[in-house]
Amino acid sequence: MSKKIKYKFNTKSLSVEKVQETFWDKIKKVLRISLAGLIFSVIVLTIGYTFFESPKEQMLRREVSQLEFQYDIAHERIDKLNKVLEDIQNRDDHIYRVIFEADPIPRTVREAAYGGAEHYTDLRGFDNAELIKGLHERIDKLARQLYVQSKSYDEVFEMAKNKADMLASIPAIIPIERGKERVISGFGYRIHPIYKTMRMHRGVDFSAPTGTPIYATGNGTVTRAERNRHGYGIMVKIDHGYGYRTLYAHMSRLNVSTGQEVKRGEIIGYVGSTGVSTAPHLHYEVIRNGRHVNPVTYFYNDLTPEEFEYIIEKASRINQSLS
Repeated sequence: MSKKIKYKFNTKSLSVEKVQETFWDKIKKVLRISLAGLIFSVIVLTIGYTFFESPKEQMLRREVSQLEFQYDIAHERIDKLNKVLEDIQNRDDHIYRVIFEADPIPRTVREAAYGGAEHYTDLRGFDNAELIKGLHERIDKLARQLYVQSKSYDEVFEMAKNKADMLASIPAIIPIERGKERVISGFGYRIHPIYKTMRMHRGVDFSAPTGTPIYATGNGTVTRAERNRHGYGIMVKIDHGYGYRTLYAHMSRLNVSTGQEVKRGEIIGYVGSTGVSTAPHLHYEVIRNGRHVNPVTYFYNDLTPEEFEYIIEKASRINQSLS
């Protein structure tokens, strides 16, 4: 193909002349083409990165989404662990340490901060430093509370070794056969079955068939085994020592006598409906240091945590007692 020849009109000579392209003309032409190409490329890239994601950006977006998902899961797991730990702490303070007459651990100790402001200095400078710091703080607080609880159980274990006899004497089981007991009315103000008025119910009523065995809930000495004239009917009272006494009422018949030594789990009588009673049941009381306390809080030897929570909830309902 022949090279394209350019001409121009000379106004002075009024003639058409052949254009002679110099070296600099060629350089300028190349520069113009290159500049136009560069501008076009910049425009295309700007549009591309503004409205379309690159493969790397798509990958990073997926990674960020996955990290956010894992972050939420971590917080949910911490929430669940905190609930379990709170239940353990409540049992420790209100059951185990009470049993051994030890003071509960103050909340300020259980929830003491871990480390200090300088503990998280290595997290500074990250784009999401506050998020990371918040997660670390929750994990560290949980670890601190677990450590305190572990030390508390060490103390309880030492007290248990020194108080084996006390542990055997404390009323710590359900007083009738498992699988047959049914909590009808709990501790607190309840509707009296005869007078139909709200009265203080100082024990727990278990509905059960007549003749169901009744067990001593801890080692002790029978101080009363008789027919009571004030509403309890045939009843047994046991002194367990360590400030604990228990009472079992409305029996159909006795299986022990006054002054007899009994062991936890030994049959002391049978369910009935004697005295002021509207149906066969066992009325059970726990007295500690001369004061009536809620017997349900002492069923920890017999129940799983789930069963314990269920009994607590059921016994707390305001209803009519059977005696």
